Amino acid sequence: MTSTQLLSLDDPRALLRHLYDVAVQRALPLHNTAAHLPAPPKGRTLVLGAGKAGGTMAHAVEALWPQGAPLSGLVVTRYGHTPPRPDGLAQRIEVVEAAHPVPDAAGLDAAQRILALAQGLNEDDLVLCLISGGGSSLLTLPCDGLTLSDKQRINRQLLESGAHIGEMNTVRKHLSRIKGGRLAAACAPARVVTLTISDVPGDDVSVIASGPTVADATTCADALDILRRYGIDVPAAVRQQLEAGALETPKPGDPRLARCETHLIATPQQSLDAAAEAARALGLRAYVLSDEIEGESREVGKVHAALARSTALGRCSFEAPCVILSGGETTVTVRPRAEGQPKGRGGRAGEFCLGLAQALNGQPGVWALAADTDGIDGVEDNAGALVAPDTLARAAALGLKVGDHLSRNDAYGYFQPLGDLVMTGPTHTNVNDFRALLVT
Repeated sequence: MTSTQLLSLDDPRALLRHLYDVAVQRALPLHNTAAHLPAPPKGRTLVLGAGKAGGTMAHAVEALWPQGAPLSGLVVTRYGHTPPRPDGLAQRIEVVEAAHPVPDAAGLDAAQRILALAQGLNEDDLVLCLISGGGSSLLTLPCDGLTLSDKQRINRQLLESGAHIGEMNTVRKHLSRIKGGRLAAACAPARVVTLTISDVPGDDVSVIASGPTVADATTCADALDILRRYGIDVPAAVRQQLEAGALETPKPGDPRLARCETHLIATPQQSLDAAAEAARALGLRAYVLSDEIEGESREVGKVHAALARSTALGRCSFEAPCVILSGGETTVTVRPRAEGQPKGRGGRAGEFCLGLAQALNGQPGVWALAADTDGIDGVEDNAGALVAPDTLARAAALGLKVGDHLSRNDAYGYFQPLGDLVMTGPTHTNVNDFRALLVT
């Protein structure tokens, strides 16, 4: 074992945080935008966008677009996610903020303005659409018969139902006047170039931010089926429109989308590969499981724990010391609370760590970090959490039981007293879940 490797294993928490930071850095827009920018058009260039990385993407385009070429537009990002403007960079794109994951009036206003800007374009014009995760709630424009209050309720119920991102976005597309390819249709006949940062398993561009500029293969019937499956009500008038197919989205082959193209500028796999390379540079073996892992967060945590235990005990093909990496988008089904029980706090990453810690049961030689690459786990101020061999013992000394916290989805309340929350603040990008297990 080299001295570099010994140093890296001497502080497992710092090593894991380093790998997370490398993954985030790989997904920052300024490093990934230039190769995908088209040349300025004969007409005007309009920038429209939505997502947690929207502010950073706008800054990247402003920095890279020729200074003499016209550029204007509007992008909406999450509250607190607009990065500081680089010194000397002139503002040509307006950036506004709105709520995530439950939409608000500011998001509604931004979506109305964006759709209005798309009107009246011609064939000589170019629309640059900057799309990243979080755009589904930030770009809120309910269909006829649906109020913002209805949309907020439906969104909350979807988030708590355990529905995966594809199901949630199928519903969102069909209850919107701007998602599911409708924004691109409004821009016709202009050329539409979408630059997107993937936060979904499989990098399906029609799912990222509910695909406002991408043809949608799902149907009103699909949306109705999902609503029924999870017991989510919509107003009778909206249900009738869904049943009649009146809220259908633009489909593949729609002529209004003929001049649209989409480029993935950052993906979860790229970030996992960058973290793996950083681990190998420290003398560690690195294994990337997948960037498409889905399922209940706590159950995914248990599966990762089984793999880590097998590796620590020399019972699988992974050889320690090593780092095991994975990504994707897990889900949290919010459990009913007993009367008088406090509401739990936490998101997917924290719940993964609860399930992992419980299943590891103090396994020596295993540390882990799970965090969302946007820096926000659910609606809290942490990105995720850390797990160590002594996590359960330290928690027990404080009177904390992992099972109790799992029963009320309270990862934040478990890891905060331990000092094991991962705090980063907004990272200004988003390639979804990042998980790293260190087995020594």
